[in-house]
Parts: sequence; structure tokens; C-alpha cells
Amino acid sequence: MADASAGGGSLDDYPTIDPTSFDVVLCGTGLPESILAAACAAAGKTVLHVDPDAFYGSFYSSIPLPSVPSFLSADSSTPCPSSTTASSSATAAYTAVDLKRRSLYSEVETSGTVPEPSRRFTVDLVGPRLLYCADEAVDLLLRSGGSHHVEFKSVEGGSLIYWDGALCPVPDSRQAIFMDSTHRSKEKLNLRDNLKEKTLLFRFFKLVQSHIAASSPGDKDGEGEASGKISEEDLDLPFIEFLKKQQLQPKIRAVVLYAIAMADYDQDAADSCEKLLTTRDGIKTLALYSSSIGRFANAQGAFIYPMYGHGELPQAFCRFAAVKGALYVLRMPVTALLVDQEKKRYIGTRLASGQDILCQQLILGPSYKIPSLDMPSDASDSNLTRKVARGVCIISSSIKEASSNVLVVFPPKSLQEQQATAVRALQLSSNVAVCPPGMFMVYLSTPCTDAFTGKQYINKAMEVLFSTQTSDDSEGHLETTSKNIEDTKPVLIWSCVYVQEITQGTSGTVLSCPMPDENLDYRDILESTKQLFTDTYPDEEFLPRNAAPKYADDESDLAE
Repeated sequence: MADASAGGGSLDDYPTIDPTSFDVVLCGTGLPESILAAACAAAGKTVLHVDPDAFYGSFYSSIPLPSVPSFLSADSSTPCPSSTTASSSATAAYTAVDLKRRSLYSEVETSGTVPEPSRRFTVDLVGPRLLYCADEAVDLLLRSGGSHHVEFKSVEGGSLIYWDGALCPVPDSRQAIFMDSTHRSKEKLNLRDNLKEKTLLFRFFKLVQSHIAASSPGDKDGEGEASGKISEEDLDLPFIEFLKKQQLQPKIRAVVLYAIAMADYDQDAADSCEKLLTTRDGIKTLALYSSSIGRFANAQGAFIYPMYGHGELPQAFCRFAAVKGALYVLRMPVTALLVDQEKKRYIGTRLASGQDILCQQLILGPSYKIPSLDMPSDASDSNLTRKVARGVCIISSSIKEASSNVLVVFPPKSLQEQQATAVRALQLSSNVAVCPPGMFMVYLSTPCTDAFTGKQYINKAMEVLFSTQTSDDSEGHLETTSKNIEDTKPVLIWSCVYVQEITQGTSGTVLSCPMPDENLDYRDILESTKQLFTDTYPDEEFLPRNAAPKYADDESDLAE
């Protein structure tokens, strides 16, 4: 867990770094920067990794709850602390260009009172966020030895989808389809209709599993129905059209699209949908979901969550990089970039200590604005208006009875007719060490183009899930009955709703790393990070398997 108070001081407070030249210098210890540091160190590069904060993780960190409002409201759109003192090395060959940072959070609103002791609550800046048991982020942790520094817990409560005013379980197996009595519309369906609906869903999952098996590297059969493969024509269709061809009803389509394939945007609105999911992409995520279930003997369901929060992940990769020889210095702001005016390229950084550090490659966190070198546009400002609205809540009891950790999905139009994006909510308990026993943390998010709409969807989801504690509530009365949800609704004790800008990774003489995106997992961020490494070192392997330190329990399960 990180403490959000960064250290600063006079020049004498900063250490002198030796040597003064590295292959790679990274500024910021977010997850992409930390993975890049690990990959560069594994490739034999000399690495200096600095961070202006006193903790690891940057925008991917987990911080104490009392620090959240000040961290989100901090004005980063100012020049970095300047230093006029230059190192003793010759400076005639280069000049220093001041480095500025920008604010990536806005529209921060908090309400309620944080229960004491407040520091026992830890907040993920990337929430809601989970890892699939079978995704590449987990494989990277295993390959780098990072899994020995991070413990995981299952999302044992599974997933729920909000449909027609009720929370319904999402089936995670064929058996669950027929065990679940809620997978039918609230329309007057008889038992035969209900059985038909479940049979169609069962057949769809069987079709997907047959396609996955036929598409595996070891399968050499031809394409077509005989091999179990879905045709190329169907794979190129919008996924929702393919689901309609399978005669799946609207609710079941919503389960597949938004609670398993994790589509963010309204797939029924093909003309205006910002990201229309193809069958190929949808099946790929379903395959990941299916292979995640049962991968680890002690993990229930498809998802796992890191103990103490997602801020543990950057630290795990930083530890790996340090073992490989990377040098780490926290509380060390970068004040300027060093420019070779003749070659028109960046060749290093000036630190807050006044020391100049030369390097072959610079990698910056997403809040840094890269100064233009007579280019038509500023690379760091080329990422325009993509945003994600987020919410953090403390509640009095579980959303799902007898469950500690659970994921809730609100498909488009489920909260209001104008809702164009899905809203996800992740409940976490004390068994992942983010809050005291008897309390629960809930994270919500939805992609948005404007702050008002995004926050409106978040607040509407909070209204559905929670009741608001009023002055009339007695001290011991923490639950109230919902008209829409049959079970009791937890009381909302404290909340913070805000908007975060989404930036993409960019290559060049300076690499700029991405901000946390709107997704539930790290797949897109990891893919962007790998591409940044490949663009820089095309002949090097990205975190090879033989790079990990050897541990006695390398065959142990990852999750508990």
C-alpha cells in the first residue's frame, strides 16, 4: 500500500546518482513503466527508474483512503519543480527544456463520512479492475517471478447482471445454466419457454467450445462445421448479429455481450456504437473466460484480485527489474529533458537534484507533456477526449448475500433509456485486505465522452445498488429493502465520483506510457506496453521465460 504524500526538499536532500549515463531512463512507476523497466533490464539494458512520489505505482497505485481527494485534485498542469543547477559534465552539446505535467483527473465529488480508522481503507486508482486467471498479465507475473511477491484471491461471488430491475447471476459453466432459475425474462414465460432459452444458451456455449478446440494450435483439421469451427463469414459479423443467428433472447445476448465478452458500448446501436464487437473478438474473450475457469485449483470462477490492491503489481515488476540490475530512486522529480539540438532528439533528463542523466531511450509516465522539437504537434497532446468516469464507495454489507467479492454489470439501457455504455461495479471485502471486516469497497466505472453523462451513469448505478443513509436512520439500522432488488440493499456510507482522462502509449525518441483505460482487465494496456518495447528494441524478446529468478515453489498455484 502506498502513502500519497510525496517527499520534496532542498538539493542537498537528493542523492547523487552514479553512473550518469544509462541505456534507459524511466520517469514514473506506473504498471506500463514498471513492465518496460523489467523487460529492458531482462534484455541486458542499464536502467534508471525514478518517480517523483514516495511510493510505487503512480496512476496505477493503491493509496490510503484519506489521501484520495488530494491525489485526485492535485494540480499537475504546472511545470515540474525547476532546478538551475547543472551537473559538472559539459553542457555545450545539449540544452535543457522544462518538463511540464498535466492534470488527468477532474470533476471530483465526495460525499459521506469515512469510517475510522480511515487508513485501513485502501483505494485502487485503476478500479474496478480484475485479472483473468488465464490472461497474459498472469503469465507475465509467473514468467518474471512477480507472482512470488503478489498474492491473489478469487472473486468467489461470481458475476451479476442487472436486468429488468433485478440482479441475476451470470453462468460460468454449462451446469450453472440449468441450475440458475433466474435466466428468464419477467415476461410470462412457461417452463417450456424457460427450458428452451437455457437449451439455446447451452448450445451456444457448446458451439464456442467446439470452435476453440478446433482452433487450437494442435488441431490440423479443415475449416467448416465438420471441424467445429465457426465460419470466417460469421467471425467477421458483428457479434450481436451472430448471437441473433443463434436465436438467443435479449437478456441472454446481454449476458454474453456485457458480462462475459465485456463489451463497453451499446452493441444494438450499430450506427453510433463507438466500438462494435466482432464475433472474432467476442469469441476470443469467451475463450479467455472459459480457460480461466479452473486454471488454478484454489481459484473459484474466472477472475482473481491482488491482495492489498492493484498497486502491488507495479511493485512486483520493479522488484524483478531491480534484481536484474535496475537502479530505483523515489522522491526524485524530473524537471527538464536534455535535447541534442544538432540531432533534434532527446538524450537525457535533468533531475530535481540538478544532476543531468544521459540515456539512449527516455520513457515517461502519462502525465508528462513532451515538449515539441519543431514538430507540427505535441505528441503528448495527440490523445484527445477519451474519458472514463469512476466511482469509489464504502458500503455496510454485501451486494450479494454471503459473498465477499462480486462483479456487477449494468448493460446499456438497463439504468435508463439513454444509457449508451455499460457500467461495471466490483465489490471487495476485507479478505483482500482493502478494508476492515464488516465493511466493503465498491468500484464503478463507465467510458464517457463528457463528464456529466459518465457521472450520471455512475450515480444511477449507485442508486440501484445502495440506499442512502439519512439522519433518520438509527445507528444500528444499516439495511433497507429495495423495491427493484428482492434482497436488502447495503447502505452507502462514503463515496467519491470523478472523471479520468484516458491516454494512449506513444513511441518516438521519448516513449509515453498509457493511463489506465476503461477496461476490466489489462489486456489492451499490456498490448500497448509490449508494442512500445518492440518499437524500441525490435530484436529483443519481451520478458523471456528464462529471465525469471528461480524459486523453490515455482509450481505452486497463483491464487488462493
